[in-house]
Amino acid sequence: MAQYMFLLYDSEEWYDNVTPDDWQQAMKLHGAFAEAVEKAGARILGGEALERSTTASTVKQREGAEPLVTDGPFIETKEALGGYYVIEARDLDQALELAKICPSGNVEVRPVMDTSGDSGPQG
Repeated sequence: MAQYMFLLYDSEEWYDNVTPDDWQQAMKLHGAFAEAVEKAGARILGGEALERSTTASTVKQREGAEPLVTDGPFIETKEALGGYYVIEARDLDQALELAKICPSGNVEVRPVMDTSGDSGPQG
């Protein structure tokens, strides 16, 4: 089984008007997603919701100078990274099928790099 990171990107405007009922409904959708992953024979190895992008700090490495720390995310977009899952799936095809049912506006799927060996990045 391979591991895949699902990066969840959504508009943060939702947080401006979210009600307790809206929040509970969103959590139910993520619970249903977790059940679907298990039913498919895959596993969620980890995941968390993230605070709003306005709470982010970015550290940029600069050659010959001290790293620069700025407030906010690395890039400004309409969608922000709002959370993630680490999924163990048979292969990329299964990971992509699971991403299609993940309750998020946009899901970036990336293989987790195996850093245990000496061969370095693959692909």
